Amino acid sequence: MRPTSRQNLKDYALRKLGAPVIEINVDDSQIEDRLDDALQYFAEYHFDGVERRYYRHEISQADIDRYNADPLNGGYIPLDGIDSSIISIVRLFRYSNQTVNLFDVRYQMALNDFYGIRTGMGGMANYDITKKHLSLIQDMLDPEKAIRFTRVTNKLHIDTNWKEDMEVGDFLVFECYSAIDPESYGEIYDSLLVKKYFAAMLKRQWGQNLSKFEGIQLPGGVSFNGAQLVDQANTEIEKIEEEAQLRFELPIDFMTG
Repeated sequence: MRPTSRQNLKDYALRKLGAPVIEINVDDSQIEDRLDDALQYFAEYHFDGVERRYYRHEISQADIDRYNADPLNGGYIPLDGIDSSIISIVRLFRYSNQTVNLFDVRYQMALNDFYGIRTGMGGMANYDITKKHLSLIQDMLDPEKAIRFTRVTNKLHIDTNWKEDMEVGDFLVFECYSAIDPESYGEIYDSLLVKKYFAAMLKRQWGQNLSKFEGIQLPGGVSFNGAQLVDQANTEIEKIEEEAQLRFELPIDFMTG
């Protein structure tokens, strides 16, 4: 049966280790912990564990006051009330109610250069070149704001002069990657990586629990060998992590410039 919930996956992993034929000496709280570890690994290392999302934030007076009180460290947006599953933030867009001045260089470029399209001068090639030129001017006169984000603090720091660049009522839209909630998308529990990794983690926990009985003789001369289970599980985990790195991780982006 395909696991589609936490309980389904727990039962699947126990059966894979031999239950109910063999008694698996692992407490339910330990099973829950290892399952959380497996889901966290999936979210951080599998390309299907995250998705791109966009969130907006309206600049409030509290944001401005926080910056004025501490210009070096106060220029940030708290994200606790937005999404606690954000893993990384890659871009920031700002939208304001301000209009472009008539004498703004970008407006004048658009007014003069785009007029040539209507007269048939230059054609689409000239239009494309002009668009790229305007984009370059935009990047030079109003570049993207430098941002910093860490998952521990869950704060989006914006390195800019808030007094000049931010006004109450402006909207910030940021592009980010967030971990997918398995409770909303049960297909995660049926992921091959999650099932294999969770079972291996559970096997290692089982071996660690049995290791305290190492060397104790049972009736019939049988003895526990938790260390062997731990070694087997560690080998399986290393193999799974290597496979995840080769098959499921996104390639590292090249940095240019």
